[in-house]
Amino acid sequence: MSAKKTLSGEQRRALLATPAGWLACGFGSGLAPVAQGTFGSLAALLPWLLLRELPLPLYLVVLLIGFGAGVWACNVASLALGVADHRSLVWDEFIGQWIALTPLLIPALLPASGFAWWMLLAGFVLFRLFDVWKPWPISWLDRRVKGGMGVMIDDVVAGVFAAAVLTCGLQFLS
Repeated sequence: MSAKKTLSGEQRRALLATPAGWLACGFGSGLAPVAQGTFGSLAALLPWLLLRELPLPLYLVVLLIGFGAGVWACNVASLALGVADHRSLVWDEFIGQWIALTPLLIPALLPASGFAWWMLLAGFVLFRLFDVWKPWPISWLDRRVKGGMGVMIDDVVAGVFAAAVLTCGLQFLS
């Protein structure tokens, strides 16, 4: 197995030994044996259910702070693991997923019937699609930007793409 896909016991201990490691691995969701990004995105839905109650400006502040904390945490965790952008680092999925779901917080974008759970599922699937598919410029960023910023930025753009498609879908239904 590739060094980016598995964690040795020593790497797992190094990752979980610091607050940065806990944050970077999505509070443990990135430690799943397979599909770490999917598990990270699923785990991100739980805090989103609380975050969605925030006023939109405060939600956006949380996203910015979360992004900055993620750049720091993923950089620290990558150095501790000795592997750039290890699959266990899934805080980027949290932020990307929350960005993808942002249209669901804007009442004017929702159909007259309001929020429905299938919209959450659609936002999840769209984010995973863009995160895995990595169309340009996501693939370009993934290859060229390094460190904690490199871990985070491609998922931010995947989240923006997913949010744009989700918005178009919601408008189609209106």
